[in-house]
Amino acid sequence: MKRGAKAEKILAILEETYQGSESALRFGSVFQLMVAVILSAQTNDQQVNRITAELFPRYGEAAAFAALEPQQLEPLISSCGLYRSKAKNIIAASRLIMEKFGGEVPSTKEELLTLPGVGTKTANVILAVGFGIPALAVDTHVHRVANRLGLADSKTPEQTEAALTALIPKEKWADAHHWLIWHGRRVCFARNPNCAGCPLNALCPSRVIVKG
Repeated sequence: MKRGAKAEKILAILEETYQGSESALRFGSVFQLMVAVILSAQTNDQQVNRITAELFPRYGEAAAFAALEPQQLEPLISSCGLYRSKAKNIIAASRLIMEKFGGEVPSTKEELLTLPGVGTKTANVILAVGFGIPALAVDTHVHRVANRLGLADSKTPEQTEAALTALIPKEKWADAHHWLIWHGRRVCFARNPNCAGCPLNALCPSRVIVKG
């Protein structure tokens, strides 16, 4: 089977399996999404949701975070990894949003990347999930699963993003991001992936190399 046809079949199975899947992060605005995604680096979504469930009712928008100092925010997010740098970045990003963007999270990748703590992955999540703009964020799950399935053959998330966006129709980028994430969380684990229970077993080039 040619690579393009095989990829199309893989994506069709992923879509059928994870249709309607969404971000596991809980948020009430694009700004809150930004904060949640910044917090999620080296921290699982469940822990981020526990933090934001208490954080957002107190500080829900950019103006509130912009008025804080890092030592005020740090204790509220200390149960996530890298909390000191995250506190500094969230506050600095909030202040820049207030000063430069009128209190609203910008909706272009170029502008998002000027915000402290916002890298390519975070920017793509904000675009796709927050604004509904086609973008494909590559986290550790997406990078791992895409390469195991042969949808990419890359060493870096940036290379994986380039491979996936070239392969997947633009209107499906945001959805494919969720399909690959959930497949990584539910089946294609980093260690001991459940190859025996994988709906993609027959199409996966890693099924012999990576044993369940």
